[in-house]
Amino acid sequence: MEIEKSTLLLQKKDYELLAEFRYALRRFLRFSEQAAKKYNLAPQQYQALLAIEGFKGRNHVTVGELAEQLQVAHHTAVELVQRLEKIQLVRRQNLPGDQRKVWISLTNKGMELLEKLYLIHRREIRSVGPQISKLLREAAEKMPGE
Repeated sequence: MEIEKSTLLLQKKDYELLAEFRYALRRFLRFSEQAAKKYNLAPQQYQALLAIEGFKGRNHVTVGELAEQLQVAHHTAVELVQRLEKIQLVRRQNLPGDQRKVWISLTNKGMELLEKLYLIHRREIRSVGPQISKLLREAAEKMPGE
């Protein structure tokens, strides 16, 4: 059954814009994944380092905060921290006064690696940022029929 085009609120160009925006984001994410792999990091490990150091107002997180930042299950964040700790990129410290809570922060080795990846990502953002920004503005404009 075919829907009459005259009854639709959206036009082909609306779908093209959203598809182009999604494609630009995916290309950046793929770039990020490949950059992490060049440093022998899984993409999620890089994301964890960035989430820890980039946490608003401090440079340490709890496992729960990390899980939320990465949008993963708590046990997945625990396993990720264990893997990062094994390769000496993060350290865990018990909170004074509450041995049940643990802060996770980067080691010097973790900071050095994150800094290298940050600089690579900044160059890429400068390259693709204007295009993504333009597409985002266009996609966020008022939709037909609103």
